[in-house]
Amino acid sequence: MAIFNRDKKASKEPQDALAPQGARELARTERSLTVGKLEEALLKDFPAQDAEEWDRTGLLVGERDLPLAGVAIALDATVPAIAEAAAAGANVLLTHHPAFLDAPSSFAPEKSVALSPGAGVWAAIRHKVALMDFHTALDVSPVASRVLPAMLGFKPQGKVMVPAGAGAADAAGAEPGTAVKGKGYGQLCKVPAGPDGPETVAHIAARCTSVQGRAPRVWGAFDAEVRTAVCATGSAGNVVDACVAAGVDCLVCGEVRYHQALDASLAGLAIIELGHDVSELPLCAVLAEACVRAGVDKGSIIMLDQGQNWAYPEAIRL
Repeated sequence: MAIFNRDKKASKEPQDALAPQGARELARTERSLTVGKLEEALLKDFPAQDAEEWDRTGLLVGERDLPLAGVAIALDATVPAIAEAAAAGANVLLTHHPAFLDAPSSFAPEKSVALSPGAGVWAAIRHKVALMDFHTALDVSPVASRVLPAMLGFKPQGKVMVPAGAGAADAAGAEPGTAVKGKGYGQLCKVPAGPDGPETVAHIAARCTSVQGRAPRVWGAFDAEVRTAVCATGSAGNVVDACVAAGVDCLVCGEVRYHQALDASLAGLAIIELGHDVSELPLCAVLAEACVRAGVDKGSIIMLDQGQNWAYPEAIRL
C-alpha cells in the first residue's frame, strides 16, 4: 500500500504484509483447518478477556465447522470488502473493527450499513463469507503496540499509559498517568536524538508524513523538543489525560477530540493526529502474521486495500 512508505529505521515486515496483492487465485489450505479452529488460534494471541466489555470479539457471522478456503484481511468489514473477499475465493473476512457493536435492527441488501444496519450481515450470508474481528483485544496486545513505534523509529519502554480493561490507570491500582507494565493503550517510547540534538515536533510530524503518506494534524509548538512520546492507534481516549499527568512530550495517535486536544496542547503536550484509519491500517499485517502462525498458508491470505477512503484536497491532482 503506497501510504505506508517507511523510513529506513522502521521494520519492513508490516510493509511486506500490506503490499497490494490484488484479486488472485488462493492456494488451497489444509482441510483440517476450519473457520472455528482459526478463531480458536487467534483467540490465543488476542484473548477475548483483554477486550473492552462493550466490544465484539471473534466470529460474529459464519459457521465454525466449515473448512477454511482462504482469509481476506481488512480494517473494516464493509459491504464492498465482503464482496471482494468472496470474489478472491476467501470464506473468512478478518478485520480489526467489528462488523457491528449493537445488534442490527434490520437487514437488507444495501451497499452500506448507513442504509440498513444489517447490510454487512446480509452480504456475509449472501456471499458465504464468515466475519471475524479482534478489535480492542488486538489494540492492547504487545505485538500491536510495537508497530507504530517501529515505523517511526521510536524505542518502546515496555510500558503503557492505560492498562487493558481498566478504562483508567487508577483502576489498576496506579495513579492516573503512571506508566504501567503489561497490556494496554499508549506505548511509552524514548525518542532518539538526531545528529543536531533532540527531535522536534516538526521533525516527527514530517516523519509521520513520509511514513504514512498523509499529512497529520499537529497540536502544539512545532519547535518543541521531544524526548518522550506515546503511540496510540485509533482513538486516543483517556491516554491523553495520562500523557499530560506523566509529563510526556508528544502523543502520536489516530484521532483525538477537539477540546481534549486543545486543552492538552495548552498544558504542554504536543499531539500528532494521524487519522483513525491511517494509524490502524498497519495492524492488518499483525492479523496476517497471526493467521500464518495459526497454520493458514500464506498463499491463502489476501490483503484488501482500504487506504483510500478519504483524501486532503491539496493531495489531489486536478
